[in-house]
Amino acid sequence: METMAEHDVYLSKEKLLESLIEDYGTELKRVAYLYVKDHSLSEDIIQEVFINCYHHLDSFRQESSYRTWLMRITVNKSKDALKRWSFRKLISKAEIEPELLNMHTPESDTVSGMEKKELIQAVLTLPIKLREVIILFYYKDFSIVEISSILQLNENTIKTRLFRAREKLRTKLEGSGNLWTNN
Repeated sequence: METMAEHDVYLSKEKLLESLIEDYGTELKRVAYLYVKDHSLSEDIIQEVFINCYHHLDSFRQESSYRTWLMRITVNKSKDALKRWSFRKLISKAEIEPELLNMHTPESDTVSGMEKKELIQAVLTLPIKLREVIILFYYKDFSIVEISSILQLNENTIKTRLFRAREKLRTKLEGSGNLWTNN
């Protein structure tokens, strides 16, 4: 039989989880989708993320924000999904939906829908190591330090990957006449 104190902790833990889901669920789902490129799999990943979160809320040391912590879990769960044999056998037929990515930067607001879609598709063709830093830096506005914490990599490694990703994107988009490569 649980005590009143245990009951109160359970309720506050549930309320915190509900708040985290409300605050970060959509953002985390978008990130998972950018990794796995499959809507239903990204939903499954987010369920795993929040189950994991619930079980480890008591041990959260607050060395980072909840957002950074949840993003790290999402990235790791997404990478795990990519490694699974069954996932590698799937052929993704999902079309890229720009509204799903919710990309709002000053540059993107001036780019036509066609060019935006082309850029998103180019990002999604990058190797995962380069794609993840682009997603976290440009789409999710994490700093180099935060990305380093999320991916558990050295800050210089993050900077190098960002540089390489930008170069690959520039090369991919140069022939297309995309506005972003004319700067």
